[in-house]
Amino acid sequence: MSRLETFQKMVAGELPGPPIGDLIGLRITAIEVGRATFELDAGPQHASPLGTVHGGILCDLADAAMGVAYMTELQDGESFTTLELKINFLKPVWNTRLRAEARVVKRGRTVGLVECDVYDQTGSLVARASSTGLTRVGSQAAGR
Repeated sequence: MSRLETFQKMVAGELPGPPIGDLIGLRITAIEVGRATFELDAGPQHASPLGTVHGGILCDLADAAMGVAYMTELQDGESFTTLELKINFLKPVWNTRLRAEARVVKRGRTVGLVECDVYDQTGSLVARASSTGLTRVGSQAAGR
């Protein structure tokens, strides 16, 4: 089964989602080559000391979506690792359904760029993230 097929089964509920989803409550809701959408129902368990959704939760949500989007472009025998992640927080949020929409901007032979927009349940942009991935091949990809 290809990575894309595996993620499609997660979206359909036929396979469990990524383990991090169980920990913080995120789930994959849409997938295609080079694109992934994750959602999270943010609540008091995700709050910072100020009461808003913690920035690390927004990073986790965006990072999960960007990583899966990038993985859909990898071939058999390839894996990747994140070299860099950047996020801009654009507005505070509290209890809301968050949607992270990630897309591969450029997938080179060894380095790729992925972007992700995070929206609240009204469709308002909450954060924008970008990530640089390093594609690993052969023995470097083994076990990853």
